[in-house]
Amino acid sequence: MNLKNLSVKNKIPKFFKSHLNNKKVYQVYKKFEKTLDINDNFAVAVSGGPDSLALSFLAKIYSIKKKVDVKFFIVDHKLRAESTSEAKFVRKILKRHLINAEILTWKGKKPFKNIQSLARKKRYELLINKCVKYKINSILLGHHQDDLLENFIIRMLRGSGLKGLISLSKKTKSDNVNLLRPLLNIKKKDLLSLSKYVFNFYVKDPSNENTKYQRIKVRKLIKGLEKEGLDKKKFLKTIKNLKGSNDVVDFYVQKNLKKNTFFSPVKGNLIMNNYFFEQPYEVTFRALSDSIKLVGKKYYSVRGKKLDKIISDIKKNRLFRATLGGCIIEKVNQTVIISKEY
Repeated sequence: MNLKNLSVKNKIPKFFKSHLNNKKVYQVYKKFEKTLDINDNFAVAVSGGPDSLALSFLAKIYSIKKKVDVKFFIVDHKLRAESTSEAKFVRKILKRHLINAEILTWKGKKPFKNIQSLARKKRYELLINKCVKYKINSILLGHHQDDLLENFIIRMLRGSGLKGLISLSKKTKSDNVNLLRPLLNIKKKDLLSLSKYVFNFYVKDPSNENTKYQRIKVRKLIKGLEKEGLDKKKFLKTIKNLKGSNDVVDFYVQKNLKKNTFFSPVKGNLIMNNYFFEQPYEVTFRALSDSIKLVGKKYYSVRGKKLDKIISDIKKNRLFRATLGGCIIEKVNQTVIISKEY
């Protein structure tokens, strides 16, 4: 196999090149490279599972080829007694494979409810803070094709709208840091195979078998549906079509924000005129949600029911002042002003 196109001026170390000589590994890398397509320094979130270990290997090769710096971060949530020793062992395994990683630790009290959601939120917070410190604009996450399907069904069970159903996108943003998912077109089984071949190791998270978590229930449901003939390709095509529809709505959301809002960098508030609320409901809803995220500097969007009520009150001239998403929303004459709550 000819790897000249991978080397360019920078030679891929023999260790990595020997693995790329494997046809399946090489095919996965080419998919990854085509999807990522960035030329700046970036970071990689590593959990120790097969997905993130595969991502680490692919990202390291990519960084060598593109001549960019890459930071690898392992988050230790300290939710299990063995989590710290696991994090240190993953770091050791990576170092053997010429990958240096830094461990980020979640300190303080841990939750007893909604554990997975809060752990995910804290993980992003730790990663983003490090990226801001190192002036890195992008974090690579290990979500893959199977996650895409799981996320779709979870959101469907929650009664999510169009945006929620396809919320696992290749690129999102939080605090001006890009969250990139370059593995969404790659199957989990291929990443598992790559991790076994390259590292001969990965962490088995016991929570992946615990059916008290909704994601695990959905995972088992999908396996059952596959036995009944679920066509994943058609399912993924449906998600792709929905993404296209979502892009159309987003186009008009951005148009609404551009034409009918004004952001004051000095005061840090956002002013919306009357026309902002005269758009189709979904456009108004998303634009208001995005505005609150912008001013409140939050990663997650606010609850839909609360937004529904605020929009209804504004249109009926009932809203004078409300708080949501770390923001104060108030109507002043013919405008609505969103400012950060302190």
